[in-house]
Amino acid sequence: MVLFLFLTHLGLGIMSTLVVVSRDAGVKFFRFNAGLAAGLIAVAFTFRPPDLEPTTFSRLALVALLASEAVIVIYWLTVGRTLASIRPALVGLACGGGLITLVSQAMAATTGGTMDVRVLTVASFLSSTALLGGASTAMILGHWYLVIPSMQVSHLQSIVKMHIASMVIRTVVVTAAVVVAIETWQPGLGPSFGRYITSAGGIFFWQRVLFGLCGPALLSYLTWETAKIRSTQSATGILYVDFFTVVVGEVLAKYLLLATRVPV
Repeated sequence: MVLFLFLTHLGLGIMSTLVVVSRDAGVKFFRFNAGLAAGLIAVAFTFRPPDLEPTTFSRLALVALLASEAVIVIYWLTVGRTLASIRPALVGLACGGGLITLVSQAMAATTGGTMDVRVLTVASFLSSTALLGGASTAMILGHWYLVIPSMQVSHLQSIVKMHIASMVIRTVVVTAAVVVAIETWQPGLGPSFGRYITSAGGIFFWQRVLFGLCGPALLSYLTWETAKIRSTQSATGILYVDFFTVVVGEVLAKYLLLATRVPV
């Protein structure tokens, strides 16, 4: 389930960020990212565990994800070839299906939980998807300056800004989830979530904070400063490390959600 959620959110995040990337990146950039998103979601299905107790939300999440995958594949097949007029609609449909998928997954993962838990889990899934997609697309766009050296640096600066914004939102959501958990939740791993994160078992939580929040926060800022001086190769190198830390943090976040029901 951890890998299923992670790969699903990464694939949907990559597809959603294509909305904000300039056409100057070229047809091959959009084709590559659409193919990557479709491939990640396809691999995610191989890790999807069977529903022992299917719910309305779990069924809706599966149907919406299948629909999004079909639309992404159609987009990948047509980009740069034919039917150019329908591609914006295809991206919109893929993003809409992804939104339904994420909300339904969050609701299914918190069956029986309070409204606070459900709202925070929805916010967690949405912010996680935005962070993963932004980090991946920024890294690939930075690399694309080797393919199209004449591309304006402002495009990389824009996607890095978006990545920083998603990093801030993700940090706010995680902070809110931790505060609420300490005050109200009983994860089952100890008398309280506060006791859990200060025990030996809380090492995964602190690794999640270090790699998934502190690391990307610092690296995204360094990327922005590097992009401002138009050093695209240095910015891309930092983005590779940034993406790695985001991946580690979000995998741990999915594990902690399933283990403690806290959407960090």
